[in-house]
Amino acid sequence: MTSCSSSACQAPTREMLDDLVAGKVASHPCYSRSGHHRFARMHLPVAPACNLQCNYCNRKFDCSNESRPGVSSTLLTPEQAVAKVRQVATAIPQLSVVGIAGPGDPLANMHRTFSTLERVREAFPDLKLCLSTNGLMLPDAVDRLVALGVDHVTVTINTLDPDIAAQIYAWLWLEGERYSGREAGEILVARQLEGVRRLTAKGVLVKINSVLIPGINDQALPDVSQLLQASGAFIHNIMPLIARPEHGTVFGLNGQAEPDAAMIAAVRQRCGEIMPQMTHCHQCRADAIGMLGEDRSQQFARIPEPEPSPQPWLPVLFQRARLHASIATQGESDDEDACLVAVASQRGDVIDSHFGHADRFYIYSLSAAGVVLVNQRFTPKYCHGNDNCDTEQDNEERMTAIFDLLADVQAVFCVRMGYTPWQKLEALGIQPCVDDAWQPVTAALTRWWQDYRTRIASSDRRNKGVA
Repeated sequence: MTSCSSSACQAPTREMLDDLVAGKVASHPCYSRSGHHRFARMHLPVAPACNLQCNYCNRKFDCSNESRPGVSSTLLTPEQAVAKVRQVATAIPQLSVVGIAGPGDPLANMHRTFSTLERVREAFPDLKLCLSTNGLMLPDAVDRLVALGVDHVTVTINTLDPDIAAQIYAWLWLEGERYSGREAGEILVARQLEGVRRLTAKGVLVKINSVLIPGINDQALPDVSQLLQASGAFIHNIMPLIARPEHGTVFGLNGQAEPDAAMIAAVRQRCGEIMPQMTHCHQCRADAIGMLGEDRSQQFARIPEPEPSPQPWLPVLFQRARLHASIATQGESDDEDACLVAVASQRGDVIDSHFGHADRFYIYSLSAAGVVLVNQRFTPKYCHGNDNCDTEQDNEERMTAIFDLLADVQAVFCVRMGYTPWQKLEALGIQPCVDDAWQPVTAALTRWWQDYRTRIASSDRRNKGVA
């Protein structure tokens, strides 16, 4: 087994982490400005209940006439949600993210939310899973979210001041008790901050949403940026209050003013001096589908029946990988010598996982554009610590599932690999690579690709009879 020397296992540098974050958000339209017109997202409206009453929110079901958070044309069961993801992903190959954002709060609907996430993860191992929450129940859900590979979470935090919170929220429910006023604000803010810190400590990318409410929290949002940036949040999205009487919200009915463009720009500028700002948000519906600013949810208004025997997903997965690689590399991945490779890694920055212990593989495109992260593919583990795990007959099915999932890559990089999977990968024409164990991913893949291109060129010359 390859050991971890002190020089090889150094903590990742800031530059490595910046590259890692950039790669993870590049295909997430809500986290990347450059990605919002190249990749699509899909919101699954499976969470109707809410544990927090915001004065700017009025959840509406069976509504197709309004475009704002908390609104959905339908409610889906977890089974219907999976069928709809299959329908949309087949029709929109640019789909990269499936999220749950309501119409209520996903974590106020724990069973429905996690049942949906688990089913989507199993059926579509290459899609990013995302969640948007008010944060009240976040501390109780962090471990389950991380275990499912949900590595993008949005938390709506409008203030850190309990007195201001009392003006924004009418009440909250927690463990069967109803709280209001300053007490509710204290509970909410404490649990939001705890949840964010726990998420970021586990490497989850956290986006903070804040609703800008003139005269209430417009002066307090820089404090939100300051503390959340220190807590590890990635980006701050300041959204203008929507408060129109026809929406039936408390703020809409009592005449609360909406911010004008000058106020939005000024607050974003102040907060932008502290942490990066998201400025391309469209305040999407809970059932939004497609590119940001081009909602196609009504095109998929019919609720598909759950499929008793769903069609194989792998051909679509491989097609999507090629398309996403082409989008991310601006066509360079379409060249003959470009290829995809898989890396067993815990975070994506260092090759640090045993092949049999990996629960995900990072898929990279290698081309003239360099080393570009395409997506992650989540896999069943077939080894649980036994040195002879690759010979266990009862794990054959899981091993086969992993090989099927990696059938379109040229090489697999990991710390160590058993004899049986090594042989099977080679039989499939996939090169096992363990020589770069514990090395930074980008440097290792760059070296391998240079050698790969040399071997391809030599093979071409031999085939043409050139010395």
